[in-house]
Amino acid sequence: MSKTPKKSSKFEGLQLGHDVEWPQTPEQAKLDRVPNPQADTNYVVRFTAPEFTSICPVTGQPDFAHLMIDYVPGQWLLESKSLKLFVASFRNHGAFHEDCTVMIGKRIAAAIKPKFLRIGGYWYPRGGIPIDVFWQTGRLPKDMWMPDQGVAPYRGRG
Repeated sequence: MSKTPKKSSKFEGLQLGHDVEWPQTPEQAKLDRVPNPQADTNYVVRFTAPEFTSICPVTGQPDFAHLMIDYVPGQWLLESKSLKLFVASFRNHGAFHEDCTVMIGKRIAAAIKPKFLRIGGYWYPRGGIPIDVFWQTGRLPKDMWMPDQGVAPYRGRG
């Protein structure tokens, strides 16, 4: 019996399982989705990106954030390798904290059409002021438990 699963045709065209070039910009990055095998059940999926980086569009200095992405899937799940590539594409992208956080939320929402999505961008201080940015789609489905994002207000985050 083979220990290697057969590649399913429903996963063709995905970045998963293939060597791919790192996207140089968020616009070049492709977000992949896969069918949700539990589409009849409401549940929460959480992605954490504690080392997110982008570039200040004014100074060219690096900016750092801890991103928390929670969503209730519908028909689609967000494929994690594509998310990793998308997040990495911001490394040399010049944009303000608010733009980066909301852009990421909107791109994911457009790609997978979740029942609910929220993103918290917990940005490390720039000029001595931390900036936290929050965005969500609609309302959380009834009777869903949504855990706290667990990122403390800034006091030497880490």
